[in-house]
Amino acid sequence: MGKTALLFTGQGSQCSGMGKDFYESYPCAKQVYDKFNVVTGKSISELSFQGSDEDLRMTINAQPCILAMEIAAFEALKSQYDLHIDFAAGHSLGEYAALYVAGVINLEAAAGLINARANAMSKVNTGAMSAIIGLGEQELREVLKEASKKGYVDAANYNTPEQTVITGENDAVAAANELASRKGAKRVVPLAVSGAFHSKLMIDAAEEFEKFVIKAELSNAKFPVVTNVDALPTTKAEDFRVKMPEQIHSSVKWVQTLNYLKEHGVDNFIEIGPAKILSGMVRKTLKDVKISAISTKEDLEKVINDYKVEV
Repeated sequence: MGKTALLFTGQGSQCSGMGKDFYESYPCAKQVYDKFNVVTGKSISELSFQGSDEDLRMTINAQPCILAMEIAAFEALKSQYDLHIDFAAGHSLGEYAALYVAGVINLEAAAGLINARANAMSKVNTGAMSAIIGLGEQELREVLKEASKKGYVDAANYNTPEQTVITGENDAVAAANELASRKGAKRVVPLAVSGAFHSKLMIDAAEEFEKFVIKAELSNAKFPVVTNVDALPTTKAEDFRVKMPEQIHSSVKWVQTLNYLKEHGVDNFIEIGPAKILSGMVRKTLKDVKISAISTKEDLEKVINDYKVEV
């Protein structure tokens, strides 16, 4: 086997009951939820295990619940198997799980930072986002340029070669949706979000969040985290301090991240998150790689058994 990268899912992957089997089966996972409950001042465990879909769609709840699940699942994995990790990356909020596993932030800092990030982002309730599927890069650029006559619109997430999420002001995103359909997009899917994430409309949120990041205790990474804002490997604490607020209003360069990992020897990916979303993105972007996903205790046991057979 070549190199291994851990990938962590972002917002939109949440579901009621996520993480419950880890909490009930592994003391180290329970400790993660106990810490999140204390630091955030609310029961992240109760929200995660019993919260309604409506509760969990709220940014202020979704972000800490997803991060707690991902860290709990990682700690459960670590308690059962000594996995060698070469790189980590996370999609949007998933990057905070990557920072945790790489030793950049400890558990208390992870809970505090994601709570502050969610609070700042939840205050932005303007703008829209849509997924554009099956439109070429050149055509998409033309769509964004034309739609920008109606207002601000930009690319938010480069998810796969076939799928890009756009973000911006309502009228401009609506115009881009119509233009994309006319130019031959296979599908245009408006997203149910509270605001235009990963756009300049989030700059105020980024500035508010930066106040927390400046005070946070950060360490150099034990192995590189390939960051969303530039798809480059990062290890220095002070570089993360700059990139963390910047990520809120910058595009998520996910295709570029996956390509970087493959080009640097990664042929084994393990996704950790409430839903198996990134696995599909890997399959649509890269060839000749192995991808596993951990959403449940059963998934975890299967991944460990597979590794024991291969090693």
